[in-house]
Amino acid sequence: MSDTASSPRTIASTVASLPRAAAERFAANLAARYKVDGEWREYTYAEIGEAIEELALGLVSLGIEPGDRVCILADTRVEWTIASYAISAAGAVVVPIYPTNSPRECEWVAGDSGARAVFCADEAQRRKFGEIRTSLDALEHVIGIEPGGGEPTLAELRERGRSRDRGELLSRQENVRPGDTYTIIYTSGTTGPPKGVVLTHANAMSVCQMVEEIEFVEPGEVTYLYLPLAHSFALTSQLASYDEGTAIVYYGGNTQEILAEIIETKPTYIPSVPRIFEKLYAAAMKLQEAADEADRERFRQAIKLGVEVRRRRQRGEEVPPQMQEPFERADAQIFQRVRGLFGGHVRQAVSGAAPIAPEILEFFYACGVPVLEGWGMTETVAVGTVGTLDHFKFGTVGRPMPGIEMRVAEDGEILMRGPNVFPEYWRNPEATAETLRDGWLHTGDVGEIDDEGYLKITGRKKDIIITAGGKNLTPANIENDLKQSRFISQAVMFGDRKPYPVALITLDPDEVGPWAQEQGLPADVRELAEHERVHEIIQRELDRANANYAQVEQVKRFTILDRDLSIDTGELTPTLKVKRNVIYERYSELFESMYG
Repeated sequence: MSDTASSPRTIASTVASLPRAAAERFAANLAARYKVDGEWREYTYAEIGEAIEELALGLVSLGIEPGDRVCILADTRVEWTIASYAISAAGAVVVPIYPTNSPRECEWVAGDSGARAVFCADEAQRRKFGEIRTSLDALEHVIGIEPGGGEPTLAELRERGRSRDRGELLSRQENVRPGDTYTIIYTSGTTGPPKGVVLTHANAMSVCQMVEEIEFVEPGEVTYLYLPLAHSFALTSQLASYDEGTAIVYYGGNTQEILAEIIETKPTYIPSVPRIFEKLYAAAMKLQEAADEADRERFRQAIKLGVEVRRRRQRGEEVPPQMQEPFERADAQIFQRVRGLFGGHVRQAVSGAAPIAPEILEFFYACGVPVLEGWGMTETVAVGTVGTLDHFKFGTVGRPMPGIEMRVAEDGEILMRGPNVFPEYWRNPEATAETLRDGWLHTGDVGEIDDEGYLKITGRKKDIIITAGGKNLTPANIENDLKQSRFISQAVMFGDRKPYPVALITLDPDEVGPWAQEQGLPADVRELAEHERVHEIIQRELDRANANYAQVEQVKRFTILDRDLSIDTGELTPTLKVKRNVIYERYSELFESMYG
């Protein structure tokens, strides 16, 4: 592993030293807003820096040594951030576990990493380790973030830390080298057991450097964070915030309240997966369904006008009065209401982890909520390319970040190298050798780079469907078109070595239930999945999507599943990606029946 230090533009050369540097440089800045019993509370950087150091010394008091692995099993919350920085400050290695993981999955991560301690959010998470602890020989401590989560509690560890010499911690922080391991993140993956992605302090701080160079984060930025911090996308937002001294608002723990909290807290930046934007777009389209064709056409023209006016402003061009006046009317009637759904202050949002339809991006851009696409993977600290407010193109995931090289192999696979690329999979040299070849990371994604350097992702190498006629199809394209429907939650295309593609569809219960009640139909999704009226609607949506593709690419038949796919059933990853291998195996008879 390289020991090359990060550029001095970042405030620290390692994550171990980052919270101390942030507390010194941004002492009075707001670092965190978080909910306790429904009330918002705050930490400044000085206050949260104190909490991190106390907890780090508490870990030292438990006997945690440099290089030891410490797991965190908790939802996204301020204590997750405090624990992760404390682990780093003590010289240990952060090993995140998704809070949705089963006891068996927790056992794999903790056992494979050889973790000596784990932070558990609450009693429910502690019980997972109660079931598996006897099989984990290295595990010595289960620490509770809340009372009942384990012994000692986080608060008790902080109390222990207050009595220890701060010089001891400073020595540990200074002894951490950029090439040392910062975190091991286990990829949930769509196939096979999770692999531990080793990321160094240099990897992490190189991303902070890239964010600085493109001026992605502005002073006074307020980030609303609901994504799981066990995922590298959210973790990158946490790192960048500390390097820039900006605030994070942590969601309150109830996903049903995310939109209400966004309105209340008025963030300027929202990192997200596509689903939240897809649902808001579907809600806007639902309002248009009740309008007549003339009103729908005016709406479409307003969106086109909004995109054009904002593009002109972005380029510094004058907007002529004949465009400005109707734009102002559209802004008052439509665009302001959409911005209000995001609190009215969003400067930019970034959608990552899965594709999103360009039509959705154009809609939000017209409304003054730029949703930019980014692309990366755990092995690159979630960073590769990103669209910026000054440089973006709908239908692409932006251009490479500073310091990253990218090229497309002969078979279309995207290859990457740069300071953010991981050095190895944990204790898995075979997988490392397969992924890192000839100095390049083989990403597994397929795409193309245009003349301006913008990257378009066209699919996953392993997801490509080859029909019986030899045609290569990318499932994500038509799946994303189908998911634009407010009635469709998930669409999974099937057809490898088959005469034509078919699809498994799931209904969005939040949309189809109320619609069914309005129509006097049963609201139960299981019944609606069999109802003729619902099948007619899905067929219309399929016809709409199919119209964008050549005949050989069109989905010929579909089946509606009587429930949605979920993380709990093992069909989705924690970032809501479909696990195709699970779907294909679990519903093989359903898929085959569509060829009868």
